Amino acid sequence: MKGKYLITASAIMISFGSFAQKDELKAVEKALKSNNAVEAKTNIEKAESLIANADDSQKAQFYYLKGNTYYELAKKKNAETSKNYSTAVQAYSDLIAVESKSGKQKFSKLAEVSLLQMKSEIQNSAIADYEAKRYKDAAIKLNEVYQLDKKDTLSLFNAALSAVTAEDLDLALGYLNELKRLNYTGRGNLYTAVSKLNDQPEGFANAKDMNDAVKRGTHTTPKITKLESKKGEIFKYISLILAKNGDVEGAKKAVSDARKANPNDDSLLETEANLYLQTNDIAKYEELIKEVVAKKPNDPILFYNLGVVTAQAGKTADAEKFYKKSIELDPKNVNTYLNLAILKFSNDKAIVDEMNKLGTTPKDNKRYEELKKKKDGMYKDALPYLEKAHELAPDNTDVSQTLMNVYNALDMTDKYQAMKAKAKK
Repeated sequence: MKGKYLITASAIMISFGSFAQKDELKAVEKALKSNNAVEAKTNIEKAESLIANADDSQKAQFYYLKGNTYYELAKKKNAETSKNYSTAVQAYSDLIAVESKSGKQKFSKLAEVSLLQMKSEIQNSAIADYEAKRYKDAAIKLNEVYQLDKKDTLSLFNAALSAVTAEDLDLALGYLNELKRLNYTGRGNLYTAVSKLNDQPEGFANAKDMNDAVKRGTHTTPKITKLESKKGEIFKYISLILAKNGDVEGAKKAVSDARKANPNDDSLLETEANLYLQTNDIAKYEELIKEVVAKKPNDPILFYNLGVVTAQAGKTADAEKFYKKSIELDPKNVNTYLNLAILKFSNDKAIVDEMNKLGTTPKDNKRYEELKKKKDGMYKDALPYLEKAHELAPDNTDVSQTLMNVYNALDMTDKYQAMKAKAKK
């Protein structure tokens, strides 16, 4: 008999808990209808302790209301916004898991719509941060988008690039290592559709998600864009960050291992060559460059990029050769002409600084004339490339302004005045 009484008492306790939970959930619904998310949160917390004894339908309702509550709190945009988004996502995920197990789909579709809306809101906020040059904030939010939808690895890649731009190397390295762990390549298709909430394009993990959003009426203008591999770029940043942090051997191993695992990815070869250049291992760099050039002997972009990295490393003679080869393969690339011109007067500042420090003694005057002749010679060497760049892109302000400065420095007054008058118009 004693056992019966215990069972009956337990049953009564469970029943009481069920009623109590229903009351709390009704209170949550009432608070949400009154736009009082704080009160809804209080009642959700009260109901949380009773959820273990609830049936599947009550659990689903609880998780749905919890998701809605924290979603509303996230919209208030404060220090807890990211945490509230995460809690809402977890609640909706728990809901979908419960209903998937029970076979009853009462709240899941509604939750999926909310998840899409949250993703869109965080993405748009990240875009706004990036455009405002708040790169670290953009990186963190893009990672939140990835946490919302683990299939959206493109957002994680963009988070890594934003962190690199923010020069937060530790944050960037974390994202990059996660991409490495996932064996992310980025190769495939980019699925986007324009959100009706803000008329901005939004990315989707696959064609089905994109088309479903269009069918629901939340998005328009679906678009599929083919993407090339990003693996080389990922390992480039990993290796450069490791090198910058003093782990040169780790950097070299990272890119070497990547090449072994992806022997057909030529971008990794370029990354490894650039790493050896940055660490001033010229012999190894030249060995790798020969291999790069042998693979792509007719690629003007390759030679342009080689010109850029060798110029940054102070190897001006090599950079000039690469730029000229790029021009030979593509004689209409404005940036190549501009970079080649800038390369020609790369020592301009040092010469001008020395000229400004000179006095008026005969010795100083003689040195001044020597330096001026050297400076003018550099400008004259650069002039044909600037004029060609201006011919190809007459509306490019960077090219026009640089050419005007050179005309002025060489006392080519007629040409300078003509360009100045045209600029005013």
